[in-house]
Order: sequence, then structure tokens, then C-alpha cells
Amino acid sequence: MERRDFLGLLPAAGLFAWSPQLAFAAADYGRLLVLVELKGGNDGLNMVVPYGNPHYAELRPRLAIRRDQLLQLDGARALHPSLEPLLPMWRSGELAIVESVGYAQPNLSHFRSIEIWDTASGSHEYLHDGWLARVFARKPVPEGYIADGVLVGSSDPGPLTGARAIALSDPAQFRRQSRLAQPSQLEGNAGLRHVLKVESDVLQAATKLNATVVLKTEFPKWTFGDAVRIGCSVVAAGGIAVLRLTLTGFDTHQNQAGTHANLLRQLADGLVALRCGLVELNRWQQTLVMTYSEFGRRAKENQSGGTDHGTAAPHFVLGGRVRGGFHGAPPALDRLDGNGNLPFAVDFRSLYATA
Repeated sequence: MERRDFLGLLPAAGLFAWSPQLAFAAADYGRLLVLVELKGGNDGLNMVVPYGNPHYAELRPRLAIRRDQLLQLDGARALHPSLEPLLPMWRSGELAIVESVGYAQPNLSHFRSIEIWDTASGSHEYLHDGWLARVFARKPVPEGYIADGVLVGSSDPGPLTGARAIALSDPAQFRRQSRLAQPSQLEGNAGLRHVLKVESDVLQAATKLNATVVLKTEFPKWTFGDAVRIGCSVVAAGGIAVLRLTLTGFDTHQNQAGTHANLLRQLADGLVALRCGLVELNRWQQTLVMTYSEFGRRAKENQSGGTDHGTAAPHFVLGGRVRGGFHGAPPALDRLDGNGNLPFAVDFRSLYATA
């Protein structure tokens, strides 16, 4: 995949090919990165459905979605029917679908694979800091920012491990709790100075978040919709580089059809509300939204009406300056490995390098 054909996010940003050293372009803090984690391992084959490939229905006699239910995007690929709210963004070119994203020698453990995605490490490489923390170390965010990033939906810092991040479930509650942090003179040993600096940062963040902005955008009532609402309120307050939203429940080993349909409906409605909120805040043109998950699911359905841990999968990239359409390569259902898993065509770190 040529990333210059993928994104049109202001050419002055500079584009770097991925290398083992993960040489990122310098961060541009006039923009916002929104990461949407699909926690548990999303089934990409039933999200972006390769209905034109005969192997799809053969591998999934019960889970394959009928062609007359699909949202056909071209003669071979379609979206799950629950993703219908995303069609306007697809038609306007604001939604890109990057297919067959993964990495070499994939790990099928939830804990290890998400660690690889969070740190942008190789399969047998162990790194302590998240990939975004390393970006911020090279070019810190401007003074006065609330934080490097804000996490909504999960307290695990993930790609922000080692960065100045705030896990937020309720801005009002955060403001109330922040009153417990009292500024003091920076004295004593290094450990005490660090604790006092953290307290100072918490107070500063709470002050920024105190500016309540009432948006006209209607947010979905379920949990992910609430996470999007909180995320937009944080963006309205100003001064963050990254927002990470988490939607959980994708570990669909059994009875997948209904569960996955509901999750994708939440995802679609949440992404539409996120776009509306960011348009209202005049930030959509400067925002890049990217989904990620620790792995995809196995191509063949299991005996419990679900799918087991797999490898490569498609991911969504959205934004006002994204060059929409398909990127990467369609899933190679005729080239499954010895465990029945898909090969990857796009290394996930190339997406990170672009972002």
C-alpha cells in the first residue's frame, strides 16, 4: 500500500515508510488523532464482507451474511448491514477501508498481541513504552495542553503507556476528585517532586475541563455513544493530541451473529456522532480516526456459532481529509496458513507511521 495514495492530510506533514526502528514523522499538534479500539479481536470478515469470494460462504455455512442483506460497496466487497450509518461517509470519500492489516509471526494471545499493537514492537520484541509515548518523547505536546492523550472506555493506557494520559469516564467526577490534589512547593527528593508535578498536572487538566461546552449533536444512549460524547467534550475543552475510545465485547467465540451485529451498530452510530460532534467543533478536517484491534478472527466458523482468534483484518480510517476507498489487499481466503488463518498484506506499523 502506498500511503501517499491513502491520506491527504496536508502534504507538509511528511510521510515516512515503516522501518524496524519505526521512524515516525514529526507530530503536528494542529491535528487530532482519535483511536477506536475494538477490544477482544474483531471479526473483519463479517465487518467488511468478501461476498464475491466463494470461499467466504464455504468457510462460514452459518455465519456468512446473505448477499441480499449486505451493503454492497463493489462487485466483491460489502459492509455488514449494521454499518449502514457509515454509507454517507463512504460515498463522500471520508471513509477508507484498509484490508488485511496485521504483522509477521502473529501472536494469538489477547494480552501479548495487544501489547504488540500498543508498543508497535515486533513479534519477539518487548518494549515498555507505547508507540505514541515514543512520538511524544521526540516532540512533546505544547505547554498548556490538558494531557498528551485522554482515554475513554478503558483505563489501560495502551499506546499511551509512558505518556501523560488521563483515563476519563465522567468529566464532572474528574473535576470533583481533582480538588483532592493540592498544589505544594516542589521540595524534597525526586520522587516527591514527581508526585507534586502529577498533582499540578491533574489540577491544570481539571481547570481546562471545567469549561462546559453544550453540543447540539445527539449522541447514542448506549455506553460507546456516551464515550463519544465525553470524547467530544474533551476536544471542546481544547489541548489534547490523542483521544482513545474503547468499545469492548469482540471476543465472539460463540453465538457471534447477534452480538457482532449489535457491536457494529454501536460502532457505526458512535462514529457518525463523533463526526457530527467534530464538525460542530470545526475539528473534523483536522482529525484522523483509526480503528484497531488485537487481531482478527479465524476464517472458518467454529462449532459454537462463533469464530476463534485469528490474524489479519480490515480497519477503518476516517476524517475530513482522508482519501476514501479500499487500500491494502482483499483477504486471501485461498491462502490460509496451516492453522486456517489469513496472511497479512499491510503491516499495522505503516498505519501508525502515517498517523
